[in-house]
This record gives sequence, C-alpha cells and structure tokens, in this order.
Amino acid sequence: MNRYERTPITINKKNQRVLRITRYPQIPISDEDQFIYPKDGDRLDNVAYRYYGDETLWWIIAQANGLGKGRTILNPNFQLRVSGNVTKIISDFENLNR
Repeated sequence: MNRYERTPITINKKNQRVLRITRYPQIPISDEDQFIYPKDGDRLDNVAYRYYGDETLWWIIAQANGLGKGRTILNPNFQLRVSGNVTKIISDFENLNR
C-alpha cells in the first residue's frame, strides 16, 4: 500500500493539484506487537517486508517507534516495536485521511 494512495488530492489557489497533509494514527501498544532487534544495516522498509510482506508499510513501524523516513538505517542495539494489528492501523489511517 502506497501511503499516498488514499490521500485526497485537492486543488490549491493556483489551480494546481496537490496532496493534502497525510495524517498518521496513534498506535498504542498491543498484545499482538513484537519487539525485535533489527539486523545490522536493516531499514524500516526491510523490516516491514519481513513482518508484513509489504515494504510500503514501513510507516507503521516508524509511527509506532517515533522514527523518521523509510530508508532509515536502524541501530541493531535499538529495540524496535513491530505492531501486530496492521488491519486496524490501516483502517485508522484511511479514516483520518478521507
């Protein structure tokens, strides 16, 4: 899922098509979450592919851990939370960005 795929496009004052600001849901800790130590050189998109089967869901891991961009190289000494309830998170994301 492309994070911009469902972000509405609006028309600005110059009659240009622009994306609205993407809003991200809060991701509370859940019993379904996993806590891992990334491999040396891992990026958020690699971890998202490994756990979700979709590298475009890197933003879920970033939001759950207060991190930045998907190409961020992760520190193997930093424990990372991988959220388990992806379906609800995506639904919340879509509701926020309608």
